[in-house]
Amino acid sequence: MPDLSAPGPGRSGVIHDLGYRHFDGVREGSGAIARTLFTTGLRHAYGLGRSGKSKVMPFLLLAMSLLPATIVVGVVVLTGLADLPVSYADYTNQTQLLVSLFAAAQAPVLFSRDLRHRSIVLYLARPLSSHVFALVRWLSLTVAILLFTAIPTTVLYAGAMLAGLDKSDQTTDLLKALVLQVLLAMLVAGVSGLISSISLRRGFAVVGSVMALIVLTGIVTVVQNIAWYEADSETVPVAVGLLSPWSLVNGLANSWDAGVDTVVPVDGAWVPAYAIIAVLLVAGCLLGLVARFQKVGSR
Repeated sequence: MPDLSAPGPGRSGVIHDLGYRHFDGVREGSGAIARTLFTTGLRHAYGLGRSGKSKVMPFLLLAMSLLPATIVVGVVVLTGLADLPVSYADYTNQTQLLVSLFAAAQAPVLFSRDLRHRSIVLYLARPLSSHVFALVRWLSLTVAILLFTAIPTTVLYAGAMLAGLDKSDQTTDLLKALVLQVLLAMLVAGVSGLISSISLRRGFAVVGSVMALIVLTGIVTVVQNIAWYEADSETVPVAVGLLSPWSLVNGLANSWDAGVDTVVPVDGAWVPAYAIIAVLLVAGCLLGLVARFQKVGSR
C-alpha cells in the first residue's frame, strides 16, 4: 500500500487525513432550506436571534399597537358595553401608521442586508433558486406583518368574549378582519420588500417605504376628501383609492361591511376593480422581487 502522505515523483501535493467525520444523516433538499430560511426571516423581523437593540423597534411598535386594544378591552369589560367601540378591521386601519413603520423598518433587514453584503451569492449557490429565495423572504415579512396586525385584533376578540358579547357576530367580524389583514400584509410586504431590494442602504429603503405606505396614503386621503367635499364628485374619490395599498384594503373592507368607513362607499363595479388591482399589485411586487434577485444572483 503506497504512502499517500509522501510526495512522489512528479507530484506537487499531498493528501492529509484531517480526521473530519463524514456526514451519514439524511440530506434534505430545497424544501428544508426554504423552511429554515422562512423561520429565520420571521424571527429576524422581530429581532429574535439578533442583537438586543434590534428587538427595540419591532417590540416597541407592537406594544404601542397593543396598548389601545388593551384599554378598549378594559373599558368594555368594566362598563358592560353592548358592543366594541371599534370594529376589528377598523382597528387595523386606525393603527396603520404603526403597521407601516414596522414594515418600513424591518423590510431592509430581510431584503437589503443580503444584497448589500453580497451574502446573497452564498444563498443562491445551490440548490436554492433565486425565485424561491425572493418568495420565501416575502412570505417571512408577510407573516410578520400579519402577526403584528392579528395580535391586537385577537386581544380585542378575547375582550369581547369576556364581556359576553354576541359570539356569532364577533366571530364573523373577526374572520372578515383576518382575511383583510392577510391581503394587507401581502400588499405591504410586497411594496416595502421591493423598495428595500432596490435601495440597498437601510436609510433610503426606510424612507422609500414610508413614502409609499404613509405619505402616499395621506395624499390619497386628502385628494379623496377634496374631490368629495369641494368638487362634489363620487367617481374621483373612489378611483383615487386604487393608488394606495391602505386605501385598497379599506375600500374592500367598506364594500364587505367590515366596519370601515371611507369617504365614498365602494360598491358596484368598483368592488371587483379594487380586488383586481390589489391582486395585480401583489403579483407585480413579487415579479419585481424575483427579477431583482435573479439579476443579482446571475452576477
